[in-house]
Amino acid sequence: MDDAIVIGSGPNGLVAAAVLARQGWRVLVLEASDRPGGALYSLETTLPGFIHDVGAAFFPFAQHSPALRALDLEGVGLEWRQGLIESSHPAPDGTCASIASDIERSAKSFGADGDAWRRLATWQQAMGSRLVDALLAPLPALGAALRLGIGNALGLLQAGMSTAAGFSCRHFRTEAARRVLPGLALHVDLGPDDFSGAGLGLVLALLAAGSGFRVPVGGARAITNALLRRIEEHGGRVRLGSRVRDIVVRGRRAVAVRTDSGDEIPAKRAILADVGAPALFLKLLPAGSVPSHLRRAMTRFEYGWGTFKVDWALSGPVPWNHREPRQAAVVHAGDSLADLRRFTAEVRRGELPSNPYLVIGQQSLLDPGRAPAGCHTLWAYSHAPSVVAGGWAKWRETLAERIDQRIEGLAPGFRALIKARTIFSPEDMEAMNENLVGGDLGGGSARFRQQLFLRPAFPYFRHRTPVRGLYLASASCHPGAGVHGACGFNAAHAALRE
Repeated sequence: MDDAIVIGSGPNGLVAAAVLARQGWRVLVLEASDRPGGALYSLETTLPGFIHDVGAAFFPFAQHSPALRALDLEGVGLEWRQGLIESSHPAPDGTCASIASDIERSAKSFGADGDAWRRLATWQQAMGSRLVDALLAPLPALGAALRLGIGNALGLLQAGMSTAAGFSCRHFRTEAARRVLPGLALHVDLGPDDFSGAGLGLVLALLAAGSGFRVPVGGARAITNALLRRIEEHGGRVRLGSRVRDIVVRGRRAVAVRTDSGDEIPAKRAILADVGAPALFLKLLPAGSVPSHLRRAMTRFEYGWGTFKVDWALSGPVPWNHREPRQAAVVHAGDSLADLRRFTAEVRRGELPSNPYLVIGQQSLLDPGRAPAGCHTLWAYSHAPSVVAGGWAKWRETLAERIDQRIEGLAPGFRALIKARTIFSPEDMEAMNENLVGGDLGGGSARFRQQLFLRPAFPYFRHRTPVRGLYLASASCHPGAGVHGACGFNAAHAALRE
């Protein structure tokens, strides 16, 4: 009999399995798909020889995540690459503010706001890895906060209580600088005027200035493969094509899982679920084992915006108007605070964005092996409503064309480089991975009412559930989205303690 069963082989599930296996537990990971990794994988989606990341594509937590440090993935062959510029924010008016790990390079890019940026980047340097330790620690994280320092913790708390637009307007004078943090906050469903949006925007900016937006050699699947090696070297197993239908509860304890094929697989010590919180509490568990207040909370659980993703195979590098994006790991397309506000309002009204905000990954600039010689890959996503009037089959090409136009406006000649293009609408994302509900890559909305002690619902923010021996190990629990592995790491340690 296995000591632990892990449901799902996304990054959190694999981290949890690796942690338990290293402690001597017999671990079995059950994955519904025919490949591991969930959205942490890479495929040739456009043309042979062009390697595109399925979901996550650059990794600001790569160096400092406690989970990734503990597992030493570099020790099993994982290699990282980093650009001269981490995050570039050009606009059609020719302005561009960019973040680099080199403080002076960034300060020069921020121009009149160079001193303001230098203060933030110097603050990040002083905090170092203590920042990530505090962000990713299980709540209430008092020890990590004390190690971070009261002044630093209060500074982050103040930012966390601010809107991204408000924080930026207080700290920066130029429009180019003021659009940076709100653009970063829009990695999830936090618009410029949303309460707490500055917290995420600032954290991503500080991580970009520190360890950077790194990419793994060979694509995101290299991270998955490294995690699999860590699991297997300690005797853990991953079984593909095994979808868990429900969890068996006896005496208020999780004792086994049943698969779609009818198998009942027992677990001696624990079951860890790398699935969305509503799926766990409303579908996988018997209704009688979940308190009514938790079931009600799960019916109100909010997923974030849908993800609309495009992959391109290009015959050359993107010919950006501004020189800085030509050296950047990630480019953000957001013209101004007004543009980002308009985008947010359109998506929340259920409309196709007229001028889509974009997060654009240029992985092949850092890792040339992702494309044939002389060619490049390009990866980008925007947000969109999960459901649109008339269905996504009607509108997917329309939005993809708007995205092409947006990039062409910042890089004239881009369209002429396109050899092939592959589109993934929000419903395509969910069809690929049922955990990406409505195309949400983050395991639930990042808005404040669904964060910290409220993620997924009080008092179940520390991975435990009402069922003994069952732990929630997905991004639906604190600290939420991001390939840091902390949700799986913290859940595994909760299981080990108990």
